[in-house]
Amino acid sequence: MHVEIHGHRGARGLWPENTLPGLSHAMELGVHALELDVALTADRRMVLTHDLTVSAVTSADTRPLTAQDPMFPYVGKPINALTHAQLRMLDVGVRLPRHPDDPFALTQKPMPETRMPTLGAVLGLVNAYDADGVRLHVELKSDPTRPELTSDPLEFTEAVVAELDRHGRLANAAILSFDWRIIEHAARLAPDTRRFALIELDTLDWNGDLGDDIPAAARAAGATTLSPEYDMVDEALMAQAAAAGLTVAVWTVNDAATAGRMLDLGVAGIVTDYPDRMRQVWEERGLALPRPVGPLKPVGV
Repeated sequence: MHVEIHGHRGARGLWPENTLPGLSHAMELGVHALELDVALTADRRMVLTHDLTVSAVTSADTRPLTAQDPMFPYVGKPINALTHAQLRMLDVGVRLPRHPDDPFALTQKPMPETRMPTLGAVLGLVNAYDADGVRLHVELKSDPTRPELTSDPLEFTEAVVAELDRHGRLANAAILSFDWRIIEHAARLAPDTRRFALIELDTLDWNGDLGDDIPAAARAAGATTLSPEYDMVDEALMAQAAAAGLTVAVWTVNDAATAGRMLDLGVAGIVTDYPDRMRQVWEERGLALPRPVGPLKPVGV
């Protein structure tokens, strides 16, 4: 049985999320896929960020881009209202422990002075590692209930598909979104690229009335994989997904007991903040482990 480990935002539990160091660490641990989040800036650059506004947990202001920048401070501002240059002034390498019960603040290694990367930089990093065996799972952040924060879904999908194509990665990538308008566009623009319809209870209504058979609705929207929050997964959902011809990849699983339940249900992939923990589960179950990649050699060596 082939079941995949997907590094969530790289390896969020271990190194800073959606950063080049974090993605590097996940590849060096060994994952089948790197999951990352992208949004469009004011100057239409694709940057890695989970939130559509600059997060006070994962980002810290350093200084303004220019002395009298009216947008400074940048934390709390919409991503689509800031330029790439402004966002590069943020330090995204230290998770701020604003919530005392935040587990990642306790386990994540700080990497001060880390900058917010572009999707192009990530593709360059993966190419530098020669990591052809690692799939890139690009989640396009889009909220149809917040149009003021959300890019046009067609323009956004076109930009991501074009960037993946430029780097020769369309065949070894996946497009993910909670906003299924993006899945529909991706099905037309990149029919041979995998498409993950993300679902959770809080945002099911984003995509209209899905009826009693969510997997069938996802398939009709153009998905090739259903990607639910793990607590939505049971035998009935798995049976519906199989009937719709969809594989199932669950998120976000960080402990061995939950991983075991998901594997017993027959999921095809597990998204995790701790790839190291999942590798232990895979080893105990005799599942095929993804090969670690790297580390990168210094230039000239």
